[in-house]
Amino acid sequence: MPFDSAQAIRLAHDTLDIEAAAVLGLKTRLDVAFARAVELILNMRGRVVVMGMGKSGHIGRKVAATLASTGTPAMFVHPAEASHGDLGMIQPHDAVLAISNSGESEELTAILPLVKRLGAPLLAITGGATSTLARHADVLLNSSVEKEACPLNLAPTASTTAQLALGDALAVALLDARGFRAEDFARSHPGGALGRRLLTRVADVMRSGDAVPCVPASANFSTLMQEMTRKGLGAAAVVDAQRGLLGIFTDGDLRRLIETGRDLRALIASEVMHSQPHTVRDDALAAEAAEVMEQHRITVLLVLNADARLIGAVSSNDLMRAKVI
Repeated sequence: MPFDSAQAIRLAHDTLDIEAAAVLGLKTRLDVAFARAVELILNMRGRVVVMGMGKSGHIGRKVAATLASTGTPAMFVHPAEASHGDLGMIQPHDAVLAISNSGESEELTAILPLVKRLGAPLLAITGGATSTLARHADVLLNSSVEKEACPLNLAPTASTTAQLALGDALAVALLDARGFRAEDFARSHPGGALGRRLLTRVADVMRSGDAVPCVPASANFSTLMQEMTRKGLGAAAVVDAQRGLLGIFTDGDLRRLIETGRDLRALIASEVMHSQPHTVRDDALAAEAAEVMEQHRITVLLVLNADARLIGAVSSNDLMRAKVI
């Protein structure tokens, strides 16, 4: 049969309409049971153990991952494996979140009495309000949908979207109740862009020690240029005997100085430096350093400690290598 592009687009539109309606339909069924589920999880001492078979299992894995990354300890246990030893992963101080559209998945219903016997509270996300899972549940979250997006009304589509949306709603309500902040999220995502922006400090990426180009105020122009060239930062700090910062001289300053036609050999560092350089504290976020550079259109910042002494330097290239920008 030849491909019908118009039909494909129409079905795509229908799918999005059906799944959007399924998610919006959940709002009318959200009641005190949802609040009870959030409170129960908040008060538990263990983890949320998420379970589900088939497509519901795939949704369960994502829900467990979302909970864990937003401050609620969680793990996924496969119901079939639970019957062969993995049930030992569930403890009385845990909470079990079972996901099943029908509420009658054989592998899941077989272990429900055992879960109840353990004493772990059972939360259910199911479209079967009178199902075996619903009857065993301490808290029932109704995820029923009018129809699947599948034209045959068979493949789990709208139903799994509804399950996922309910899982996300739980995670969001829980993170809010816990006072979960962006910094907390970053700590569980240290390898991500947000984690790097919220966790990386200037001290983590700056050049320090002998890698920092600096000269005394009395250094002649030749010494100043040699220090800039040797350290390859495109700038050099001018400091006093206690490494107190007096100024900075940059490649841009050099170009402007050459244009004046002055005899460079007769100059010393204190005569050519810019006396009010932009600086950053070593304990500041690296992202803050990036913002200062962008705001002032510069590529180098000198780093000071709490005593206002020069201890480092950071460039835009350093921040790029650290993937902060």
